[in-house]
Amino acid sequence: MTFAVMPRPQGPVKPVDRRVWGLAGVGIGGFALAGIYRLSGLGIPCPLHTMTGLDCPFCGATRMAAALLEGDLNAAWHFNAAVLILGPLIGVAIGYEVLAWSLSRAGWLNLPRQRLSPRAVAILTKVALGALLIFGVLRNF
Repeated sequence: MTFAVMPRPQGPVKPVDRRVWGLAGVGIGGFALAGIYRLSGLGIPCPLHTMTGLDCPFCGATRMAAALLEGDLNAAWHFNAAVLILGPLIGVAIGYEVLAWSLSRAGWLNLPRQRLSPRAVAILTKVALGALLIFGVLRNF
């Protein structure tokens, strides 16, 4: 087995898409809220649940992340299975993109960057939102 050596970056480094930074901020903020919830018991109430009594697709996400911080995968699954599945998938993709950009920007290593066409981004977004919508409807039965 041979390993190819990645060359150092040459020329300007393509910036990270602003949507990647937005998703990274949401993920970091979510775990920060989970830490606050775990330490103090304070959470953000869901407006949909408060007004209707129905659970939205994100209801329980803070408790799910807090359960993950405690290492309780079973409780995390019961609080919000959809976010438990989608979160790590999106997190790994975002983390890799930021890592590849950071290494290139520092001039240390040129890792291949993700290149998705606008059509692929639109399809993935619709699939993720559709899955969350279906989950949100099914969890209220």
